[in-house]
Amino acid sequence: MSSSRSTLRFGFGAAALLAVPLLAIWFSGAAPSANAEDPQGDALVAGSVCEAQKLKAMQAEDPDLVIEIPPQYAGQWPSLAACESHDEAWSEDAPGPRQPIPFSHKHHAGDFGIDGQYCHSATDRSRSAGVPSVELCMGCHAQFPAAYDEMEGIRILKDHWGIKVEQNEDGRWVSGPRDPKQAKPIEWAQIHRVPEHVKFRHNRHVAAGVDCQTCHGPVEELDKLHLVPDTKWWFYGLPTQKLEMGWCIQCHRDNNHQASQDCLTCHY
Repeated sequence: MSSSRSTLRFGFGAAALLAVPLLAIWFSGAAPSANAEDPQGDALVAGSVCEAQKLKAMQAEDPDLVIEIPPQYAGQWPSLAACESHDEAWSEDAPGPRQPIPFSHKHHAGDFGIDGQYCHSATDRSRSAGVPSVELCMGCHAQFPAAYDEMEGIRILKDHWGIKVEQNEDGRWVSGPRDPKQAKPIEWAQIHRVPEHVKFRHNRHVAAGVDCQTCHGPVEELDKLHLVPDTKWWFYGLPTQKLEMGWCIQCHRDNNHQASQDCLTCHY
């Protein structure tokens, strides 16, 4: 009998404990969510257009994924490709130095097919290929929708052009007027460099039909530019790495001796 009473007391006690949270929910006027016990059932909320683009791509692969996109982030631009390349160009996992701006050669030269000589305009007529001016970059980006200003790289570019971009209360980015006195050049980190005593001329190689990828690698596939490894083997079995003297000499030999191997060809 004592055992039965203990069981009854335990049963009533457990029922009372379970009843407390249920009554609290009832009197608060809130109904338990169907996904309350499933953390993955909560909606993923976008905090920018780029996040919205990525969430939509995730939902396309998983239709059961619940997402929420606020109206200010529901625009078409920036595109998903632009957002992804922007992130990859500053990826710590990718080789190469971090540039002042997360510029993606893959996005520009690969996705959009922009000719390298449009940006590096001196390649076919000068020893140095040169880098594009801020003015050249802004010649294109000044035509882009203001929504692209959410990308940090675009804001940095505009800052170098003398334009400050600030975020207002509703999360939108707004460009101010240009102040030419605040404009400054972009200090890119050089990647492909030979010693000062080596006289490499871009124009002679372009005239000879040497592809840019021969020395710079498949830039149209790279978000973050770096020195792409390449090994050439000399006929007596020694390896030589990209931009080393032996690598250059072997390239001259492999291309039907189009260029002289005389020392004064590169050292003068």
